[in-house]
Amino acid sequence: MSPPETTPQPATSWRDSLAVYLQPRVLIVLLLGFSSGLPLALSGSTLLVWMRESGVDLGTIGLFALVGTPYTLKFLWAPLVDALHVPLFTRAFGRRRGWLLFSQLLLIVAILLLALTDPARSPLFVALGALLVATMSSTQDIVVDAFRVESLPESEQAAGMASYVAAYRIGMLVSTAGALFIVSGFEGTGLPRSTAWMWGYVVMAALVLIGTITALVATEPEQSARAEAATRTETAFARVMHAAVGAFSEFLTRRDALAALAFVVLFKFTDAFSGTMTAPFVIDLGFTRNDYAAIVKGVGLAATLIGGFAGGFVARRYSLAASLWIGGVLQAVANLSFSWLAIVGVNQWALAFAITAENFTSAIGTVIFVAYLSALCRNPLHTATQYALLTALAAVGRTYLSSGAGYVAKATGWPAFFAICVVVAVPSLILLTWLQRRGHFASLGPVKV
Repeated sequence: MSPPETTPQPATSWRDSLAVYLQPRVLIVLLLGFSSGLPLALSGSTLLVWMRESGVDLGTIGLFALVGTPYTLKFLWAPLVDALHVPLFTRAFGRRRGWLLFSQLLLIVAILLLALTDPARSPLFVALGALLVATMSSTQDIVVDAFRVESLPESEQAAGMASYVAAYRIGMLVSTAGALFIVSGFEGTGLPRSTAWMWGYVVMAALVLIGTITALVATEPEQSARAEAATRTETAFARVMHAAVGAFSEFLTRRDALAALAFVVLFKFTDAFSGTMTAPFVIDLGFTRNDYAAIVKGVGLAATLIGGFAGGFVARRYSLAASLWIGGVLQAVANLSFSWLAIVGVNQWALAFAITAENFTSAIGTVIFVAYLSALCRNPLHTATQYALLTALAAVGRTYLSSGAGYVAKATGWPAFFAICVVVAVPSLILLTWLQRRGHFASLGPVKV
């Protein structure tokens, strides 16, 4: 296994590194990141709390995991986002901004429809509403990803990714803990529980307007405008076919394409494998639900935000391959903090340290990895399609490969399980070595992550 590249990028001062986060394009991406992170829990964990409080049985609640399917399959309709025009919206706002505004308005409508359902009386309608929210949310993600990749210059990609990841997590926090506090507040005014939940979701729908206003203030990316001009004379069907076929063929004809795709699947596998069992581990060890909520959601969020910006700084200072090495090794080794916690036992400070180490290093790896995905998507004719496909592949480790983590933990015990989580990172580092020797990262051009 070869060491990471040692040739650094030109030195970057802390002042320059911080100033880039105030660039208008980076601030736009930050606000769009909040808009992307906000809806995720509204069809997921927050909705499940609402259903359980309404008396829905656990079997039905378990089936609601399928509502997240659009996030995995979004690459199937990404070519439509790349190729088709939205009547009125595209002409008035441009190719990317038109789709962005259109998807956000539909998302607001979907959340309001979900707010009007009653889990106690009609779980089926709740499922349909949640599926609609997930579909509109994943469509918004497709457009935001393409907009971010096309609008940020190379020198701002790292800051943009760090801002996006941080704001995405804040959006998720608002729609989980924030939504629950809002519902409790409405209940405290004397409203019935069902009505309080309805108004809580109405407030969440209103918060989507932050992204809508951001899209109105933003400008259309120049790359997207050029791609739109180049395909203006083609029919809608021809544009869709070119986006779908071109996205796959253009990528697969690259040198070492299959190895790069395998690397995409495996790079975050160490995180996914351990993350699947973090909550059961903490409870099984003897910590209370409040301990988990306060430390994992509170300390963990702070560590994630700081780690995201640290990842941006690392990426601006080092080459793409070296940054991936730093992120890959750190996120793998951090799992040993949970092995240590399993030996120490119930200790608040030890839990805080383990959660901080895991979230901090995971955020560094995420920022660098997502920026690598952005570097792979260079053709504005099908940026949305390629990025959606790559993120779907990245979700394979989280959704499918990590499904056996519970059996491994049961067979080995907690200390050995988290040591195994370090080992599962080795295949991705071997691929990183091979791709580096083959010149894969050099072929992406002078990329600053």
